[in-house]
Amino acid sequence: MRRLAIVVLAVVAVCLPASAGAITYGQPDGTQHPMVGALVGTFDDGTYTYCSGSLVSPTTLVTAAHCEEGNTVCVTFDERYTSHSKLVCGAWHASTVDDIAVVVFSKAVQGITPAVLPALGLLDSLKAQGALAGATFTTVGYGAFAPTRGPGGYSYTYPDARYSVVGTFSSLQRSYLQVSQNPVLGDGGSCFGDSGGPIFRGSSTTAVALVTTGDVVCRATNVGLRLDTPSVRDFLAPYISS
Repeated sequence: MRRLAIVVLAVVAVCLPASAGAITYGQPDGTQHPMVGALVGTFDDGTYTYCSGSLVSPTTLVTAAHCEEGNTVCVTFDERYTSHSKLVCGAWHASTVDDIAVVVFSKAVQGITPAVLPALGLLDSLKAQGALAGATFTTVGYGAFAPTRGPGGYSYTYPDARYSVVGTFSSLQRSYLQVSQNPVLGDGGSCFGDSGGPIFRGSSTTAVALVTTGDVVCRATNVGLRLDTPSVRDFLAPYISS
């Protein structure tokens, strides 16, 4: 059974399982976001993708700190992970302040244009301008589909493939962006295995947040750690400087 991490966040009223899974109510991403990769690990029950992340420089992938599985992490950028997928391995470095980490590769990843990081305070500026109301965000990851409920509880299916989906703005906090993933509203979002995956502004490749948590049925709110805050940018600075 895939392991599920528990993360306690100040932005939610209860303890929620961290999204270490797939996209809900989305579509196969194909080649739309080649800069989004999957962290691949070997566990007691097999080898598979367990978190997601995005390349933000030729040598740096950004993901969630709670995805930590050791000092060396292997990543695939294939649309679908198989036993034949190419893996790129690098060194793990995690923030002690925010739920963010990087995988630093010794050589540049070839043939992939990195995601764009937002300007400092971008989301605050958009909120002040009234531009967040009704705004859409695209979440990309390798996590589980929306769960099905049976006699034994919820069942999650993991495609080990890159999927994407659009959700609408819900709320903004000092460190977190919340995006609706309620299918009744036509939205989708993250689930277990999507942790660390990017939340892009609209249809752009500007990653304004990374998936950090959500609700257990992967239906209500997709919560992302903002990538435009001072503490996050201070952490990233040594790894993205040219």
